[in-house]
This record gives sequence, structure tokens and C-alpha cells, in this order.
Amino acid sequence: MAEAEVRTAVPADAAEIGRIQLSTWRTSYGGILPDEVLERLDRDDTERQWAEAIGEDSSTVLLALEGGWPVGFCAGGKAPGGESADAHGGVPEDADTVGLVSALLVEPRWGRRGHGGRLLWHLAERLRAEGLTRAITWIPEADEASMSFYRGIGWEPDGTVRTLDAGGRPVRELRLTGGLDLRLA
Repeated sequence: MAEAEVRTAVPADAAEIGRIQLSTWRTSYGGILPDEVLERLDRDDTERQWAEAIGEDSSTVLLALEGGWPVGFCAGGKAPGGESADAHGGVPEDADTVGLVSALLVEPRWGRRGHGGRLLWHLAERLRAEGLTRAITWIPEADEASMSFYRGIGWEPDGTVRTLDAGGRPVRELRLTGGLDLRLA
């Protein structure tokens, strides 16, 4: 494998992050999201949204590279108040120390090379440095690859479910949670 690294994204990376997101969603989410939703995704809008996210103080956006080529990204930060609530709206005792992994995508052609694990490890290190102790993420229930990845590092569904409207079609997501003391294999 060529040299792999993870670094903090800068505004100039927004176009590549957008490209990775669109490419990955169109390749991997074809059976999860309706085709018309995937077809309507706009490269310029996606790039603009990532440029804004990279500029936010409350979010960390990391970029994985292999041989200097961007192959994946991860974003996260402290979980907003309502994100860590249970299905009944109850706030857990550790709500102030919960992080949120809002995105973790590696282009399928670069998958199974350790990039996802490296991205999450670096994000976990940053979240721990902010005093956070665990994190949550939302995964489409039908996304078996992501479920397998998170379960492989010890994260599990916590019983909280949400349903999103994806162009008139419901997409059910499970919330997973796990510790931030990760070990790279």
C-alpha cells in the first residue's frame, strides 16, 4: 500500500470532499436512497456545504489520503443537545461528554485498506482532547458495510431509531454508540 495519512481538512479540500461524498453515495447507497435523490445531488452545493463545515469552530473535518490522493473523510464534534437524547427525549447523565461522528466515508475503491479506522481514530483522539468520553453516529439500517465497520470497533446500536424522508421514501437510521479509546489494528 502507498503511504497513507490523515490530516485536518482545509477550505481548499471542500471540492474533493464533495466529490468523495457524491461518488460514495451514488455507488454505495443505490439500494438505500431513491435514485432520484441521488441524481439530484449537486456537486456545487455539496462543495459549498463542506467549505462551510470546514470553517466551523464546532466541527472537525479530517481527510484521508493514500499516496497524496484524497480517498475518504470524517467529520464530527461535540454532539448537539438533542442528538444524545434517548428515544423518549430523556437526556443521559453523560450528555456533556458525548461526541457525534456526523460523517465517515471512504470511496469504495479505496475500502478495506484501513482508511476508515485511521479517520475514526484521529477524530476520536480530538474528541477525547476536548473532554468527550464516547460518541454516537447515525447509520441507515440497510447500510450493512457501515454497520459491520462500527460493530468491528465495538460500537453498537443503542436502541434509538429515527426515520428520515428521502424524497418521499422513509429511510430508517439506527444510532450507534461507542467509546473513544480506539486502537488501530
